[in-house]
Amino acid sequence: MVQRHADKALVERVKQLRTGLAGTPLIPLAHDELDIVAKLEFCNPTGSTKDRSALWILERAISRGEIQQNTTVVESSSGNFALALAFYCRMLGIAFVPVIDPNCNAATETHLRNLCRQVEKVSRRDAAGGYLKTRLSRVQELLMEFGPAYWPNQYANPDALDAHYRFTAGELIKDAGVIDYLFVGVSTGGTIAGVSRRVKEAFPRSVVVAVDTEGSVIFGGPPKKRWIPGIGSSIVPPLCRQAVIDEVEIVSEVRAAEGCHELLDRYGLFVGGSTGSIYAGIQSYFARNRPTGPRPTIAFLAADRGHAYTKTVYDADWLRELRAEAARSASPVRPHQSDIEGELLTCTP
Repeated sequence: MVQRHADKALVERVKQLRTGLAGTPLIPLAHDELDIVAKLEFCNPTGSTKDRSALWILERAISRGEIQQNTTVVESSSGNFALALAFYCRMLGIAFVPVIDPNCNAATETHLRNLCRQVEKVSRRDAAGGYLKTRLSRVQELLMEFGPAYWPNQYANPDALDAHYRFTAGELIKDAGVIDYLFVGVSTGGTIAGVSRRVKEAFPRSVVVAVDTEGSVIFGGPPKKRWIPGIGSSIVPPLCRQAVIDEVEIVSEVRAAEGCHELLDRYGLFVGGSTGSIYAGIQSYFARNRPTGPRPTIAFLAADRGHAYTKTVYDADWLRELRAEAARSASPVRPHQSDIEGELLTCTP
């Protein structure tokens, strides 16, 4: 076994960068029947909750000697995690190659190409109708091509879970107080695994609702083409198996886009597609489960901001075509999945 030694200069530099993640605000949203609080994760340095996992994964890998100054970091991402890695790797002077796909927003792709010397973009859909498996295959090819290389593997890396357990959930519990319901969007699984476990430890009676998108296979739904990045997956991410989930809410992409517009129109929150999905999921969940006792406290993460979605979710022509595409496919949306057995979900029905 090769003995690895941590680069002391990198260790000190990444510790300095950690001080830049000083926490994100929690704000109340006015509602007639619910006490809703939104944790504004888009206030992180690169504009999303992925700052948490990206920096912590790099920090832990550097401390173990897995990343040196001459290491190339290679990762698959639909956008936000790639942006976070690109930023922190640039700050650390480490090479980073993101592997993206056509669903990556044009603004995000431009940003990545400005930050990274090399950007890989796949174009072939996988068997599930998405691009994830194609991206992962390209990652493996690149790891073989480069010399010293490191794959963060956000879909299975326990450091991703740990980041959200330590930091995201720690802040949420401190600021929100008792949480009756927690709504979290699911993609790579790291966020919901880390946050759900700590919230459940603090408030065992809280209800954790995973929000997924129509066309994702995470919870056993049929695969289909998806257009909004940042939520859903073509695979069942290993980290998702460590999440503590009580119920699942499936949201169509049309409702996700509408949720974005509703958050902007009603509260002035300019958010990304996954956050719109979560807000739409809260609405549909409580339309079926109207509270009868004291007003419950509902917490959710506003995972990213809307700037990267100006030519998609916030574009009238794009939204019109999305509605037309949904009407053409006319595939039914499973509204929810309840009564899930087992304390730790395996993310299969």
